[in-house]
Amino acid sequence: MTPEELSAFIRTCLNEAIVAGEVDLDPAEIGDVKVERPRSREHGDWATNVAMQYAKKAGTNPRALADILAARISTADAIASVDIAGPGFMNITLNKAAAGELVRTVVEAGDTFGRTATLGGSTVNLEFVSANPTGPIHVGGARWAAVGDSLARILEASGANVVREYYFNDHGAQINRFSGSLLARARGQEVPEDGYEGAYIEDIARQVVDAETAAGRPDPSTLPDDEAREIFRERGVNLMFDAIKKELADFRVQFDVYFHEDSLHESRAVDEAIDTLREKGVVFEDAGATWIRTTDFGDDKDRVIIKSDGDAAYFAGDIAYYLDKRNRGSDHVIIMLGADHHGYVGRMYAMARAFGDTAGVGENLEILIGQLVNLVRDGNPVKMSKRAGSIVVLGDLVEAAGVDASRYSLVRQAMDSQIDLDLDVITSKTNENPVYYVQYAHARTRSVDRNAAEHGVARDAFDPALLDGEADGDLIAALAQYPDIVAQSAQLREPHRVARYLEELAGKYHSWYGVSRVTPRGDEPVTDLHRTRLWLNDATGQVLKNGLGLLGVDAPERM
Repeated sequence: MTPEELSAFIRTCLNEAIVAGEVDLDPAEIGDVKVERPRSREHGDWATNVAMQYAKKAGTNPRALADILAARISTADAIASVDIAGPGFMNITLNKAAAGELVRTVVEAGDTFGRTATLGGSTVNLEFVSANPTGPIHVGGARWAAVGDSLARILEASGANVVREYYFNDHGAQINRFSGSLLARARGQEVPEDGYEGAYIEDIARQVVDAETAAGRPDPSTLPDDEAREIFRERGVNLMFDAIKKELADFRVQFDVYFHEDSLHESRAVDEAIDTLREKGVVFEDAGATWIRTTDFGDDKDRVIIKSDGDAAYFAGDIAYYLDKRNRGSDHVIIMLGADHHGYVGRMYAMARAFGDTAGVGENLEILIGQLVNLVRDGNPVKMSKRAGSIVVLGDLVEAAGVDASRYSLVRQAMDSQIDLDLDVITSKTNENPVYYVQYAHARTRSVDRNAAEHGVARDAFDPALLDGEADGDLIAALAQYPDIVAQSAQLREPHRVARYLEELAGKYHSWYGVSRVTPRGDEPVTDLHRTRLWLNDATGQVLKNGLGLLGVDAPERM
C-alpha cells in the first residue's frame, strides 16, 4: 500500500462513517487526507491527524473521531494495527506484505516514480543566473545555475510547465565599461579604473580584432574611439555571451528563453507598461520625474520610473519585463537573485500588486534570494581565478571538482545559507563526500544487479511478505518518502531537500546491503527471498537515479 493509496482509503473510511451516521459531517468538506512518516519508526509506518482536522466540524472530540475511524481502517487486510496517540493522532502500521508492495510500485513506475500532476496546468517562468555578459559566471552565479535548473526539474516533476529564462542585460553602463576594457587591451593599454580585468578580456579583444581583419575590415583598435568602442561592444558582448552559454551547457543547464534587455526599450514595452499602470491610477508626476506609488502596495517609498532628464530608470525595465512575462502566459514568475538584492524584493512585490497581481511564495510573483559561496582548499580560501582575475568563476569550480560534484554540492545546502565548499572534500572518493556517497550507492545497486544475473537470480517472483527484516522495513520506509520529498521541494522551492533525502536513502541502502544477500552462498539454491530482495535492490537504484536526475547529476553504473 502506497501513501497515496492509504490516504485515499482513510478518506473512504471517513465517508463511510458519515453515510453510516457515525459522523455528522458534510462529505463536501472533506479534502485530501495527509499521511506522513512518524518521527519514530516504533510508532508505526504512517501517521495522520485527520481526526484532529475534522473533529470540530463534526461536533465531537478528536479521540472519539479517531476511535470511529480506527475501527474502520483496521478492517483492511493491508493494515496490521492502528494506534491512537495524544489528542487524536492515528499511527498506522501496515502488514509486511502491504508495506513491501511499494517495492513493486517503484520498479514498475520506473523513471516516473515520484512524478505527480500537483502543479499540472500551471506555467512557471523561472529566471535564474542572468549574469551580465561582461565576464565568466562567478561561483555565486554557478550556485544559481545548479539550484535554478534543479528547481525547474522538480517543478516539472510536479506537473508544471516551466520556462527557463535568462535575462541578458545588454543595456547600460556596465556594457560601456566592458567595451572600453576590450578596446584598451586591444591597444595594449591598461583597462580603465572601473573596467574589467582578467585573461578573458585579452582573449575576447583578440577574437574581435581577428574576426574583423579576417573579414577584410580594418583592425577596430585603430579606429576613432567612438567607432572602435561600438564594434568592441557589439562583437565583444556576443562573444562573451556565447562563452557563457557554452559554460552553462557544459554544466547541464539549458534555457528556453534568452531575453535581451535592449528589446524592452526598442519595442516600447517600457512605455506601454507605464501606460498600463497610469490607467490603474498609480503613476504620478513630481519634480519633473514620473513615479509609481509603490507605497500603496507595501513598499517603503515610492519609486522613480522616468527620471527628470527623460531617461527611464532601471526599475522601469523591471516593470516592463515582469508584465511581458505575464503577457506571455506565465501564471507564476519566479526570479532568483543574489544576496545583494534583498532591498529589491519590496519594490518588485509592490509593482506586481500595482498590476493587480499577488506576490509571495506560490503567488504570481515570487523572488528567491540566495547567499554567497566560498571555496576552500587546504583549509584556505580560494580567492583568485586565472580566468577572471580577482573572482572565482564556474569554470574554476568545474575544473577542480567536475560537474557532478559541483552541481550536487551547490544544491545540497538551503539557498538562503552561505556555503563554504571544501574542494578537498567534494573531490574525495570517500563517504565524507556526499555526492560520492550517493552515487556509490547507485553504482552498488547496479553491481548487485549484475552479480544477481550471473547467479541466476531474476525478478521472476515477488513475495513482499518475505521483506520482514528490520533493514528491509527501514529501506522500504525511506523509499516511500520520495514522492512527498519531491512535492515538498516543489512547494517550498527547496531543491536541497532532495539531496538530503538521497543521502539518507543511501545510508539506509548501505546498511541493508551489509545484512541482506541477494545471491545465494555456494551451492545454496536460488529462493524467492533472493528474488524479492533483488526487487528491493532495484527499487532503491531507481529512486536514487530519479532523485539524482532531478539535481542534474549522473547516476553511474560503475564506480
